[in-house]
Amino acid sequence: QVQLVESGGGLVQAGGSLRLSCAASGGTFGTYPMGWFRQFPGKEREFVAAVSWSGGTTYYADSVKGRFIISRDNAKNMVYLQMSTLKPEDTAVYYCAASESSCSAYRCALAPLYDYWGQGTQVTISS
Repeated sequence: QVQLVESGGGLVQAGGSLRLSCAASGGTFGTYPMGWFRQFPGKEREFVAAVSWSGGTTYYADSVKGRFIISRDNAKNMVYLQMSTLKPEDTAVYYCAASESSCSAYRCALAPLYDYWGQGTQVTISS
């Protein structure tokens, strides 16, 4: 069983930056593709970014491409989401997720692929 705990959310002005962290425990972290998703009020979770087990391949939603960077440190069982040039429309609860299945391209963006989820961290961007 894998436990995921997100941190780093908060209130930031538009144009600012935040770095979200996700600490993983249990399981074999270094073998899992990892993803970040976000959820707007009343909406389903949407894909933000994913990273392969090695960290060598990353995928991004078009809405965050060029502004967000996902990375991981397998030695520390951590995954990060560096968010820059934040916009009010980035306001959401952000979730970290781990998958026991490999993925590539569009499959990494599918929420059902992920087996474990964190509790979420609120990110609020003021205009």
